[in-house]
Amino acid sequence: MSEIILISITGRDREGLDAKFTGILAQYNVNILDIGQAVIHKHISLGILAEIPEREDFSSIFKDMLFEGHNQGLKVTIKPVEADNYEEWVQSQGKERRIITILGRTLSAKQISSVASVISENNLNIDGITRLTGRISLKHPQEKPRACVQLSVSGKPLNILDMRKRFMEISQKTGIDISFHIDNIYRKNRKLVVFDMDSTLIQAEVIVELAKLAGVGEQVDKITESAMRGEIDFKESFRQRVALLKGLPEEKLTTLTKTLPLSEGADIVAKTLKSLGYKLGILSGGFRFVGEYLQKMLDIDYLFANELDIQDGLVTGEVIGDIVDGEKKAALLRELAEKEGIDLEQTIAVGDGANDLPMISIAGLGVAFNAKPIVREKASNAISSVGLDGLLYLIGIHDREISDDVREQ
Repeated sequence: MSEIILISITGRDREGLDAKFTGILAQYNVNILDIGQAVIHKHISLGILAEIPEREDFSSIFKDMLFEGHNQGLKVTIKPVEADNYEEWVQSQGKERRIITILGRTLSAKQISSVASVISENNLNIDGITRLTGRISLKHPQEKPRACVQLSVSGKPLNILDMRKRFMEISQKTGIDISFHIDNIYRKNRKLVVFDMDSTLIQAEVIVELAKLAGVGEQVDKITESAMRGEIDFKESFRQRVALLKGLPEEKLTTLTKTLPLSEGADIVAKTLKSLGYKLGILSGGFRFVGEYLQKMLDIDYLFANELDIQDGLVTGEVIGDIVDGEKKAALLRELAEKEGIDLEQTIAVGDGANDLPMISIAGLGVAFNAKPIVREKASNAISSVGLDGLLYLIGIHDREISDDVREQ
């Protein structure tokens, strides 16, 4: 008759440990039911759940494992597992699973404890923790460090709305980003990422910068802020602002484009995603002439933005064609997903303003980046503590998957 045992091995790591201990089990034709390992600062924690075909072999296995542990300077514990308990554990694998990502410049025990407490209070279990950022040097600190851990949790939250609210409170109070989404087949199968442009891919609102050149900065600034807060209709506010640009020389547009700063990490996230086979798009309520500049720079596949009407080298104060507003962005995302032959769940949308909410809400992963309060409240995922390359961690990409060539560019 068989017996189930749980083996825990901890201590200083060294080469060949897995081979030695599984080699002992192999001598007794043991079946491995589950196995997991973590190494932190050269110290190993190895767990093996095993089925011993012949129960009488338990004492020999116990002795051999303890002897090898003693030789290696490791602590080895072995305990029997009741068959009913094992079956209960097997049946629990059908529970809902979610991924919680904690992201910041640095992470403290207090921050992680606050998140873990909310998880525990909602009767969720943390099944695994993975660090996605590289090791941190204390002697040679990075200029703009990033720290990210990803928690895999199982169970059904007692109150998911309250849980999200608590995470937002922790985020605002401690300065970290906490993202929370379902772990499903689509999570590792995203294919298309679309970005807003102004204040997302670039650190500017282009229409505001154009207004400064036209000498109408204050008027446009007031209308822009009101629109981004969702207080007035985007299309109407856009027409009002563009009308104020009438008479601006075309050459000033080209000059301005070259001065617009990319958001931190924009080049890294674009190059990394492209290298991994993602399609990228810009869905912007801004202007096409800036989008075309970024499209070439970042190798963007799709571009949709508003086109300024220019006659005789001067801006007329009108736009050509339909205005790209929030609803249009959502419609374009649907069209691109259909064109690529993918489900909406395989898309990612990133933006900062109220007019980005429609596409953020329908994407498989919607992310608010350095967003206005109204957007952060409604988006399930947010990045505010680090650059745009924080998106890579939300997707589950580890630092080691980002090539040095990309980092250095």
